[in-house]
Amino acid sequence: MPLTAILLLAAGTYAFRLAGPLFGDRLTVSDRLRHLLAVAAAVLLVALVATGALTQGHGFAGWARPAGVLVAGVLALRRAPFPLVVVAAAATAAVLRLCGVS
Repeated sequence: MPLTAILLLAAGTYAFRLAGPLFGDRLTVSDRLRHLLAVAAAVLLVALVATGALTQGHGFAGWARPAGVLVAGVLALRRAPFPLVVVAAAATAAVLRLCGVS
């Protein structure tokens, strides 16, 4: 990635983070809109996880990766420590691939 693209992305990110404290009191957002924005963020996150877990390139990623994501999701819901979630997900996918499950 060219240096100018990295600098532009960094400046844009900083501008977004700075806009909240600077313009937060000038804009009023209804409770309904706040709820819809929270739901939209959750939907986008689930879509990102599903896309990353189920696809590789232009096709299906195989069963090992979704199984690892499922293990990670269950452990995260049970409030397991983050390092344990990551290691368990990676181990699940690795063991399944070792057993021949793509």
